[in-house]
Amino acid sequence: MLPIFEAYLDRLTMLHTEMQRAIEGLPPAALDWSPGPEMNSLGVLATHLAGSERYWVGEVAGGDPANRDRPAEFQAHGLDEAALLARLTASLAHTRATLDRLTLADLEVKRPTMDRGEVTAAWSLFHNLQHVALHVGQMQLTRQLWEQQEGSAT
Repeated sequence: MLPIFEAYLDRLTMLHTEMQRAIEGLPPAALDWSPGPEMNSLGVLATHLAGSERYWVGEVAGGDPANRDRPAEFQAHGLDEAALLARLTASLAHTRATLDRLTLADLEVKRPTMDRGEVTAAWSLFHNLQHVALHVGQMQLTRQLWEQQEGSAT
């Protein structure tokens, strides 16, 4: 793997570790809990991130169709910690395989997207990293809110 992709994978792996920490040890009720209207549960966020990463890195940057159903990601419900971790592990493994075969020239290749026209593979990779980081922060806050409301209920 080229050094630029190793660095990318290192940062993304760190974010995956933070996702795992946000959901580990929580009961299914916590994973499906939403802090309020128009806000996503931890289960939805983890499912969305797995699907989004598979799309932006695997399909857009890597050219491997993801057959993504984005609206379904936001309907995720009833998934336990093991199921969510399995999705995240699979998306990171696919990302690793994709990065392993990308070249520097691939970064300049333009590919179509579902909603942003054509973007380069480089843009897609950076977009994914930014998107994951944003939602990891939401996951951390959601867990904190869950723990606060659970603490006040006892």
